[in-house]
Amino acid sequence: QVQLVESGGGLVQAGGSLRLSCAASGRTSSRYAMGWFRQAPGKEREIVAAINWSGTSTYYQNSVKGRFTISRDNAKNTMYLQANSLNPEDTAVYSCAARYGISWYTNGYDYWGQGTQVTVSL
Repeated sequence: QVQLVESGGGLVQAGGSLRLSCAASGRTSSRYAMGWFRQAPGKEREIVAAINWSGTSTYYQNSVKGRFTISRDNAKNTMYLQANSLNPEDTAVYSCAARYGISWYTNGYDYWGQGTQVTVSL
């Protein structure tokens, strides 16, 4: 199993930036893909970005393309989400997720973090 812990959320003004981190522990010797999801109040959880095992291939939801960057450092067992040009519509609980596999995936994740709140004010 893989355990995930997010950090880096908070309150930021519109136009600002945040860097979220997701630290993995447990069975990290196996190859696993990772992703960032978010859930706003009253809405379903949606994928934000995903990254393959090696960090060479990524996926982004259309609304965050050009503003968010997903990356990972396997030596540190950590994934990141650099979120720039934030707007109030980005307000949500952001969660990281992992699943075994070498590609990137938009679903089928088995392991989840507890989530971190991101709030963007006007």
